[in-house]
Amino acid sequence: MKSYNDIAGDGGSNIVEQVIEHVEKIKSRISSIKHIIAVMSGKGGVGKSSVTVNTASALAMQDFTVGVLDADINGPSIAKMTGVHSQELRKGENGILPAEGFLGLKIMSMDLFLNDDRAPVLWDAPSQKDAHTWRGMMEATAVREFLSDTEWGTLDFLLIDLPPGADKLPNLMDIIPDLSGTIIVTIPTGISQFVVGKSIQVATNYLKTPVIGLIENMSGQICPHCGKKTSLYTSGKTEEQAGDHGVPFLGTIPFDSQIAHSADLGESYMNSHADSITAKSFHGIAEKIKNFVN
Repeated sequence: MKSYNDIAGDGGSNIVEQVIEHVEKIKSRISSIKHIIAVMSGKGGVGKSSVTVNTASALAMQDFTVGVLDADINGPSIAKMTGVHSQELRKGENGILPAEGFLGLKIMSMDLFLNDDRAPVLWDAPSQKDAHTWRGMMEATAVREFLSDTEWGTLDFLLIDLPPGADKLPNLMDIIPDLSGTIIVTIPTGISQFVVGKSIQVATNYLKTPVIGLIENMSGQICPHCGKKTSLYTSGKTEEQAGDHGVPFLGTIPFDSQIAHSADLGESYMNSHADSITAKSFHGIAEKIKNFVN
């Protein structure tokens, strides 16, 4: 029996050639995408997916072609929010065609591969309690497959909704080293902003990734009766935090219960509530994103 040290090269597996072929396939696939933007947060519960969908919608309403990749493999929600979770994926000439949501959004998500709404994503392992050992690698592999096997076509923007946590961006950078930039989402609480500061540090100081800006989500609540904005939290200093870190502040997004209602129905909030203060906030953020990448 040979030991590891006795094996010359790759042991006949052609692993190097396979990796190179996969990298080239991703490069070819994303070559027709003008701008790839990662949407990230320091922690969960800040409405990052909602920000992703409605920002993508605002860009699409400016006549851009937009795709959204749900990179939250274990908790996918983009397909449900965009009304495509029941769509059957179709095979094109050179790969899988993304689902098409409202405003022409092109969607790819793990949720589209599950045969039941209640089905969890479980990784193949000798036991599920051992699966955590491989989870990070398998999540990155799944994102690679989504990028390489999806026929995205020509896009102006591809927004990638990352899972919560500052550690997710390095994995994406390994796959796409030349991101157009990152958008970082927080809410106006001290805890959220404490954690999001770590994400800013990872993006700027360690990965040298362009930070398009910081967004404060759930910035007050719009009264459905009088239209006035009232505070939800008292400790938010997001704009000040952006300045401290030297990154742009993209703006605030007031909480509107109709966003959640539209997401539950898989309908476009930006269409049905176009005149709302919150929708106008998304349009303002989309304009700043457009100016940043151009």
